[in-house]
Amino acid sequence: MQKFLLLSLVVLSSFLSKAQDLSRKIDSLIQSEFKDINEPGGVFLISKKGKPVYEKAFGMANLELDAKLNTNSVFQIGSMTKQFTAIGILILEEQGKLKVSDPISKYIPSYPNGDKITIHHLLTHTSGIKDFTKMKALQDIAQKEMTPEKMVDFFKNEPADFAPGEKFEYNNSGYVVLGYIIELVSGETYEDFIKKNIFDKAGMTNSYYASDRKIIKNRAFGYHKKSTGYVNKTVINFSVPFSSGSLMSTLDDMLKWQNALNQNLLLSSKEETKAFTKYKLNNGKEIEYGYGWHLKNINGIPTREHGGSIFGFKSMAVYIPSEDSYILGFSNCDCNSPTQLIRDIAKLTMENSKVK
Repeated sequence: MQKFLLLSLVVLSSFLSKAQDLSRKIDSLIQSEFKDINEPGGVFLISKKGKPVYEKAFGMANLELDAKLNTNSVFQIGSMTKQFTAIGILILEEQGKLKVSDPISKYIPSYPNGDKITIHHLLTHTSGIKDFTKMKALQDIAQKEMTPEKMVDFFKNEPADFAPGEKFEYNNSGYVVLGYIIELVSGETYEDFIKKNIFDKAGMTNSYYASDRKIIKNRAFGYHKKSTGYVNKTVINFSVPFSSGSLMSTLDDMLKWQNALNQNLLLSSKEETKAFTKYKLNNGKEIEYGYGWHLKNINGIPTREHGGSIFGFKSMAVYIPSEDSYILGFSNCDCNSPTQLIRDIAKLTMENSKVK
């Protein structure tokens, strides 16, 4: 019995030592990028089998009020919004209200070439429609309240970049159209649909459609870095990025999101699999994108990834299905991108799991 207890203590001690060593290495990686605790910073989470194993905050949430970031801070997540939009479309498909093979002309009859562009093309960034973020006229509407219909009208008559299905080119406009279709088909606002069908079901009580006017507890403020120092982020009306980039969330809520996907709380396994399937162009070439996720790999191990960037904020998450490991980071200065950092942390955790 004593030998068994001694062996158990040795194993436990080894496990704790290994975990502490990994934590120190991750701290070091993050602090090499987020050096000054008195500047805007970031929050980071690593989960294993649905449970957090690392969760820390670095830097300031509000420079004017001298308020520090904490692991419950609410961040704008930018283009990680696209995951929610894509799953929203699949929820409507599972309800029998649309099909991803439908042409968008079925829902928006006036859309140019809409009989050739499908919902699938929008989801996979293969539609060829003009990305509104690349239009010079964007500055004219950036601070205006835009309905989804007005946003679609803003870019729909621009010349196409290529024929549908010919090429993969990351595209925000496609996801704005998807959000508009969600509203048309569901009869609800995008904000209400996402809250009812995703946030509420997943228990994401600290996630929101972004607003600069609402009082949001634990809000992290966004910053730009200039040669003279930090300045508050540029203001944009969130009706402009809309369903391509206007959601806010926290580390813990995003873990709830990942767990809800894993547990099929939102969709059946068959329907959800569509989001994580690599699709092909017209010429048969495979692209590394599903519906709302980049499908890549780290050292040959498949990953599901997506980042986000919106004025004052950047975000990145990597999920490793084979290890059920989720690595996530948010930054409240768009001068600090966590993209490579999160991939490096993911690589470190993978290497650590191989060490016995």
